Amino acid sequence: MANLRKLDSGRWQVQVRRAGLKPLAKSFDTKSDAKRWARTLESEMDRGIFVDRTEAERTTMAELIDRYRLEVTPMKKSARNEAQRLNQLRQHFGAFSLAAIRSTHIADYRDARLAAGLAGATVVKELNTLSHLFDVAVKDWGIPMVANPAKLVRRPQVARGRDRRLSGPEESHLMEACKGTRAPMLAPVVRFAIETGMRMGEILSLHWADVDLSARVATLNDTKTGDARQVPLSTAAVAALSGLPRHIKDGRVFWTWKRADSLENVWRRTVHAADIEDLRFHDLRHEAVSRFFELGLNPMEVAAISGHKTLQMLKRYTHLKASELVKKLA
Repeated sequence: MANLRKLDSGRWQVQVRRAGLKPLAKSFDTKSDAKRWARTLESEMDRGIFVDRTEAERTTMAELIDRYRLEVTPMKKSARNEAQRLNQLRQHFGAFSLAAIRSTHIADYRDARLAAGLAGATVVKELNTLSHLFDVAVKDWGIPMVANPAKLVRRPQVARGRDRRLSGPEESHLMEACKGTRAPMLAPVVRFAIETGMRMGEILSLHWADVDLSARVATLNDTKTGDARQVPLSTAAVAALSGLPRHIKDGRVFWTWKRADSLENVWRRTVHAADIEDLRFHDLRHEAVSRFFELGLNPMEVAAISGHKTLQMLKRYTHLKASELVKKLA
């Protein structure tokens, strides 16, 4: 039952009581607004869909984002990138209360980011981070919400995956350019990437203790997905490792680079020196996965090596050369 009373300030206060629920009260400038709010609450209670928004109204998005960045983000492999996304989201949504956020606000944010020239994939990552933030608030922190507004927003179209493959001459030029640098480990790390399909982060975190050259197997304990996996090593991969010098203190295989951006800098300069256009280090993973298929490995075998969780994701990284496929045709 709703009880209304006029305050000395001239505002109207309404209180809604219902058995089994704590009393709810709110003040409004007009009597009609107070009645409308009470009717909405009572209707939701009658239909069994009532959600107490008190805490959501008291919690700002800035507070929520700060807590998420402190408690959730550090546990992720992509913590550094996610922190940047959270900064952007906080700048835009920080002043909102959690209860005030609507899907229309998020859709406007999406459109503004796309209009600013950001790639669809970048905006999708921001929206997914925002969506997970709401899920954590409800499931882990007990802040009630009627629905996750980010899940109601259409995601922008994402550009098709890259289909960059190395041509024979490009591979030769690249390896020669690697050997011509002042980084003696560059040629081995590039060859190793082409032969194994490992991600850059996986390669740089690989330790000698996890490499069995006699069995030709490398065990990856630190992967993007968080699941350990074993990668078989080809003869060329073993050869790339066999001649590497070992560091007296650092147990990593490719100890020259402590961080990925250091290797990226050397890579970009080398690709430029080799006069090769639009080739990223991650394209070597595409190349390796495609070569595994061209060697006749089945999808499950390739996924076991590459660590892809689904065949759909594996397909995005696979671009087979027609010249190699035609050899299999009668």
